[in-house]
Amino acid sequence: MTNRVAIVTASGKGIGAACARRLHAEGYHLGLISPSGGAQKLAEELGGCVAITGDITDSQDLRRIFDVTVETFGRLDCVVNNTGHPPKGDLLELTPQQWQLGFDLVLKTVLESSRLAVPHFQVQGGGSIINISSFAAFEPNLNFPISSVFRAALASYSKLFSQRYAKHGIRMNSVLPGFVDSFPEKEEIVAGIPAGRYGKVEEVADLVCFLAGEQRSYIQGENIKIDGGLSRGL
Repeated sequence: MTNRVAIVTASGKGIGAACARRLHAEGYHLGLISPSGGAQKLAEELGGCVAITGDITDSQDLRRIFDVTVETFGRLDCVVNNTGHPPKGDLLELTPQQWQLGFDLVLKTVLESSRLAVPHFQVQGGGSIINISSFAAFEPNLNFPISSVFRAALASYSKLFSQRYAKHGIRMNSVLPGFVDSFPEKEEIVAGIPAGRYGKVEEVADLVCFLAGEQRSYIQGENIKIDGGLSRGL
């Protein structure tokens, strides 16, 4: 595994940082990006990484982390598309600018990273893209209207991507966390989770690492919930 290379976006903290740590423990070299400088600090801590400070909604910054990673390590095997959270608010009070930001965070970043990753994967004969989504993709929640709408669109895109590229050994799957411990717990939310607790970011990272492995090459276009039983839909 020591020659494997992954890019993890928004990897300065939370789920992104946990994914970076987990993949690094499996022997991956990493390209990391975050807007706060946290990715660079994590890269220094872990070693075997490159990192930049940048905004993944900025096409030039996103391209830069792909270029730096491939130039440094010579290949690319996996991309973990993690993002910040879209704006929240009352459904009809959210502005067009807030909806645009939600699109940029949730969909645009995946569309652009796919275009950047696929040529490298085609040369190597395969690769894996894993999107960090949300349980709200399939159970729209008025507390997260922008996230609910665009995560559902991301689920559809993942299916279409797999229809197009599965025959080339290129995979896209999405991980749908519920509430995780990178955010303060609220009793009323915990009360509604059958598992009786928030998830751990490390648990999400374990699932991401599982999906990244070549042995999972037959898992294509899936949207896998990891929410402690929060989602009620079949």
